[in-house]
Amino acid sequence: MADRKSVLITGTSSGLGAAMATRMAARGWRVFGTSRKPHPDDGGVERIAMDVCDDASVEAGLAAVHERVECLDGLVCNAGFGIYGSVEETSLERARAQMETNFFGVLRVLTPILTRMRERDAGRILLVGSLSGRAPIPFQAHYSASKAAIESLAFALANEIAPSNLHVSLIEPGDINTNFNDVMDWGEGDPDSPYAARLAASEKTIRESFPKSPGPEVVADAVEQALTARRPKLRYPVGREALLVGLGKRLLSDRRSLKTIRDHYGI
Repeated sequence: MADRKSVLITGTSSGLGAAMATRMAARGWRVFGTSRKPHPDDGGVERIAMDVCDDASVEAGLAAVHERVECLDGLVCNAGFGIYGSVEETSLERARAQMETNFFGVLRVLTPILTRMRERDAGRILLVGSLSGRAPIPFQAHYSASKAAIESLAFALANEIAPSNLHVSLIEPGDINTNFNDVMDWGEGDPDSPYAARLAASEKTIRESFPKSPGPEVVADAVEQALTARRPKLRYPVGREALLVGLGKRLLSDRRSLKTIRDHYGI
């Protein structure tokens, strides 16, 4: 169809990205899904090899997309991962890798597409943050910080493009039952760490909560709404914790909020 809308979604090899890509393809969108390793097209998703941490890979991937469509109607920056460990014991190398993917990887893809959308004065930009950006997870400080950075990026960008017909939305999942923990960088797990007992307690809570959480389709719901609504929201919190995090930020002092988080993770 000549008026078929198109969207690029990063990080679609599994989990949230796979659910988003499948959903939008089923809704009739032309979907370009990225992953670091090449995958054959399937389920109506056109696969694009792209490592968001590599300038040349992003440039080549976007060139492949723009050979097929002149300008995208939507962009969903979803690629990311998490690292686990105390602030004190996490190396700068691991911390940099976290920010390289979760923040700078977003910018590498976002900025060239934003230029094309701005010139056309049309487009939807969705940045996938996390509720941890507002309620930081103990021993996932770097992941939480990267998602807080995405929140600030989304809202600052919304102000910058306010006079245009572009829209920015922050997709903000809580715990979702995906393979996220399987690809988590859990670190070395030093039994002599002064944080060992609390690290173990927090990890136990994290590992046990994911299977009890809603599936990735609830995040795909939010993405579909943000891409298709006449007036998309700026923020789409998703998951069981969404209401509690929002209320907590409004009603609790910072000290009480941190105590509530410690209690939740058993530390």
